[in-house]
Parts: sequence; C-alpha cells; structure tokens
Amino acid sequence: MKAALRMARSGADYSVHELKTPTGTVVREYVSPAGKIFGVAWQGPWLPDFHQILGDYFDPVMQAPRDRRQGRGPLVIKQPGVVFESAGHMRSFFGRAYVPDLLPEGVSADVVQ
Repeated sequence: MKAALRMARSGADYSVHELKTPTGTVVREYVSPAGKIFGVAWQGPWLPDFHQILGDYFDPVMQAPRDRRQGRGPLVIKQPGVVFESAGHMRSFFGRAYVPDLLPEGVSADVVQ
C-alpha cells in the first residue's frame, strides 16, 4: 500500500493500526491481544485494494451473492465467516469488514469503524 503506519490505539482488549496511503485513504486494522486482525475499516477519496486488506477473506466476499441494493445504498455482505460493508461516492468512500469469530471477548463489532 506504500502507507504510513501509526498506532492509533493500544489497549488490553484490542489495538488499532492506522495506515494512510499516498492517495489519502486511511485504513484502520483492529488487532486482538493475540495479534490477529479481526477487522478493517477504510475512509477516503479512493477505495483501498480489497485483495490486500481482506487477505484470505477476499474471495469469499467477492463471490458472495449480492442482495439488491435500494438505489445508492451501501453494499452489505454477511457471510458466516465475514461481514463486509462499503458505501460512498466518488472521492468519498468508507466501509468496514470484520470476522465475527475473531472478535476479542467483550469487544463489539461496533468498534470497527
């Protein structure tokens, strides 16, 4: 990604690594105390490289059946092993993806934002 990395949050329950790409998109990685990334979120003028940030979850997300969206609503994909949400418009994109089974005990999926 050629991104600048900074530690945005470090706690007993999870940490957040923030990467800012040269194009201005910010990607946040949510990391459990065991060192497992349980979620990612993005915001910026360009969509991130989903293959890179989703890793092994890229194929299941991209091959998942799509629900019909209402107008220009967000894209939401809920699979048993991964949840993917993406929305926005030209030069203003945002979204998140997380693995429910990897959420640390006591941590809600709402922290991934």
